[in-house]
Amino acid sequence: MRSRWLLTLCAALVALSACAPGGSNGGGKRRLSIATGGTGGVFYPYGGGIAKVITEGLPNVEATAEVTAASIDNLKFVQQGTSDLAFTMSDAAQDAVLARDEFKDFGPIKLRTLAVLYSSYTHLVTLEDSGITDVAQLKGHTVSMGAAGSGTATLGYRILEAAGLNTKQDIRPQSLGVAQSVDALKDGKIDAFFWNGGLPTASVLDLVNTPRIRARFIATDSTLGQLEKTYGANLYYRAIIPKGMYQQNTDVPVVGVAVLLVVSETMPEDLAHDITRVLFEKQPELATIHPQAKVLSLKTATTGSPIPFHPGAIRYYRDQQAWTN
Repeated sequence: MRSRWLLTLCAALVALSACAPGGSNGGGKRRLSIATGGTGGVFYPYGGGIAKVITEGLPNVEATAEVTAASIDNLKFVQQGTSDLAFTMSDAAQDAVLARDEFKDFGPIKLRTLAVLYSSYTHLVTLEDSGITDVAQLKGHTVSMGAAGSGTATLGYRILEAAGLNTKQDIRPQSLGVAQSVDALKDGKIDAFFWNGGLPTASVLDLVNTPRIRARFIATDSTLGQLEKTYGANLYYRAIIPKGMYQQNTDVPVVGVAVLLVVSETMPEDLAHDITRVLFEKQPELATIHPQAKVLSLKTATTGSPIPFHPGAIRYYRDQQAWTN
């Protein structure tokens, strides 16, 4: 009986190790977990595409995209070993390696970048009849700042502070993901919401395509000067949500921030190299899964990361004569 119990215990331990991120299953496959974001944003479908091309492009590797609260939680998952790759906004990555703000009590995270994927755009959305036309006019209103554990929330609060608002007194904050924020705005439960994501974001498209809903997109670029004074000159930049992207009549200048694909510094060099290679070899396929992948290129992938690149990624970029850092 004791031998049978030991055999059962060993089998259970083997099964658990097969399910762990970075582990392998009984078929000898290495399993990779990709921490993304909510289902209504860009991280999750883009991450699903990356999981698909990794699984199909690398022998004995199986990758899975996981729904998460996004950047901040994603980086903690990498440190804890529950995720192998993560989508993150670059400001959250910088905070993580410096153990600043949301990571002050958590401690520093040893991250490395594989690629700069695209620019993330700060969407500040309200309704035409709200009377809100700039950031400062959010004072006294109920505002969704983004899901707890997201980079959207961190940057949203920073933008409010840069506009001179007291984030503890001047607004009534809600912590909703983009899909929930859209529903709450439709139902009149909030007056505006922040969302930081690529173009287009499916949930925001759903909002502007809803009958009798007239959305207004608020410019946030006026806060850039103060953001640069506080957080440095190279982290945030002016970006444009182009006219017509969400049926709006004009370009909307907003705060932009780079989106990174990151891993732990302990990821083996060959694996980091091969993942990076597959990203670019399969870029056309990724672009059919989500249009934001159309901008992924060797020219832009190495520019805009505030944290070091993984040696495996650097080796790939050097092989492609794309490494100029």
